[in-house]
Amino acid sequence: MLAKAQTVIRIEIEALEALIGRLDGGFATAVARLKEVLDGRGKIVVVGVGKSGNIGHKVAATLNSTGATSVVLNPQNALHGDLGMISDGDAVLALSYSGETPEVLGLLPFIKRAEVVLISLTGQPDSSLGRLSDVVLDTSVPREACPLNLAPTSSSTAMLAMGDALAMVLLEARGFTEQDFARYHPGGTLGRSLLTRVGDIMRHDAGLATVGLTATVSAALAGMSEVRAGACLILTEDGALAGIFTHGDFSRAFQRDGNIGARLVSEFMTPNPITVNAGALAAEAVKMIGSKRIDDVVVVNEEGRPVGLVDAQDFARLKIV
Repeated sequence: MLAKAQTVIRIEIEALEALIGRLDGGFATAVARLKEVLDGRGKIVVVGVGKSGNIGHKVAATLNSTGATSVVLNPQNALHGDLGMISDGDAVLALSYSGETPEVLGLLPFIKRAEVVLISLTGQPDSSLGRLSDVVLDTSVPREACPLNLAPTSSSTAMLAMGDALAMVLLEARGFTEQDFARYHPGGTLGRSLLTRVGDIMRHDAGLATVGLTATVSAALAGMSEVRAGACLILTEDGALAGIFTHGDFSRAFQRDGNIGARLVSEFMTPNPITVNAGALAAEAVKMIGSKRIDDVVVVNEEGRPVGLVDAQDFARLKIV
């Protein structure tokens, strides 16, 4: 069974390698035409039946997730009113391995009446669909991975890969960024990392431990315990940041000097600590904590005044990476 499974995967790999070799100027033309449609506020209408229809749903989902507005048009419903989904200036992405799928071909006379660009993904470029298309993307495969050479396997994989290639190259052509991606995935880890600001998650006000330069180590520790934090900010009389004192600082000083509770915390603080602006993305603070090998970062406002604190546990709790 393992050997047979390996054969299936190997056949599909060979189909994808053959697909790479057939990419030509037609692919670049398809991307350019799709970009023109999207730049003109048009949309991409994906059409397919059966397994090609299933692949079409995935391709449309990938396009939508990267900001390329796409809809799936069911050919049967299209003939009963859903053709209104297609507007002048749109692009139609038609998927049919044979290029002779009756339901898809039945739509072409109506599709061609609109001012749209028709791009087909088919394993038969000389088919009826191929001849009527503005751009043809050849997804033919040497054979199906099915032992009977019947069930769509290699062919659907090739069609999916071609759809992914279109979506990803189109993404780059449009200058789509991580921040753009996060806008369409606000509930995911990437969305949290790229949309969350440091000011949204920092410990501040009653949740922030602060003491003055004349405070003792005991007072700083008491403040940290009260808010259950691992660090305390040391402030000057006018509220400027003088330094930071952490549990780590206390442990090292205690091991070296013994009981330091009555001594000034300013003797053991870290002056001029690393800071991050409250308006910065949380992802920047995560990177800073990792690269500087620290547990706490002081948050400052636009004037450089301390307004909060974030530590590594905050990012782990909120699943921001």
